[in-house]
Amino acid sequence: MAKKTDITVEEKLRALYDLQLVDSRIDEIRSMRGELPLEVEDLEDEVAGLNTRLDKLNADLEAIENGIKDRQHLKAEAKSLIEKYTKQQENVRNNREYSSLAKEIEYQELEIELAEKHIREFKVQIEQKQEVITEAKERLKEREEHLKHKQKELDGILSITQKEEDALNKEREKYEKKIEERLIKAYTRIRSSVRNGLAVVPIERGASGGSFFTIPPQIQMEIATRKKIITDEHSGRILVDMALASEEREKMEKLFDKIKA
Repeated sequence: MAKKTDITVEEKLRALYDLQLVDSRIDEIRSMRGELPLEVEDLEDEVAGLNTRLDKLNADLEAIENGIKDRQHLKAEAKSLIEKYTKQQENVRNNREYSSLAKEIEYQELEIELAEKHIREFKVQIEQKQEVITEAKERLKEREEHLKHKQKELDGILSITQKEEDALNKEREKYEKKIEERLIKAYTRIRSSVRNGLAVVPIERGASGGSFFTIPPQIQMEIATRKKIITDEHSGRILVDMALASEEREKMEKLFDKIKA
């Protein structure tokens, strides 16, 4: 295999233009998907967030229910102590002991009242949490159904286009290997800086493709010789002559048809 430095400028220009045609075709395929991949990703994040929220709400609900159990246990203990102190009052020896037990009974009655107050508050909190959980579950179900629909839509497009895109990516690797790294970096930089992703364009009607700035005749002649890489001084795009572009387009259209078949 010839080294990249042994390849002529014309071969580099052809490889660059072929690379551009492949990348443009990949861009077309990806545009068919539109915002669907991002929509699916956003929905997946939302579903994950709702599941996390539901887990927290259920954990909060469990904590409140445990709080009720604790207060019920306190009530049972207080009632048991009241029974105990009441029986002890029957066997007291003086008013001081009776009064002391009466205070203990009163204290346990207050404990029962406080526990019942907390239980009522907890029950209100449970109702509120259950309402929020119901709403979250409904939202989750709606989002999951929407995600399922969007994922199916995306899978349908991917089943049609993924095979073609994978084959095109293999082809672009072949063309990249023919071009030295500095040119690939320049191509990538230009492609990322222009709106339509066209880094290599032919001269059309005396101007670079997609531009209204006229290329001087002398420069056009230089481009036609295919002896050096020339860029448009206005857009920075790499320029090729129309004859070369037409030849490569015809070749690449046959390749694209073969890949799609």
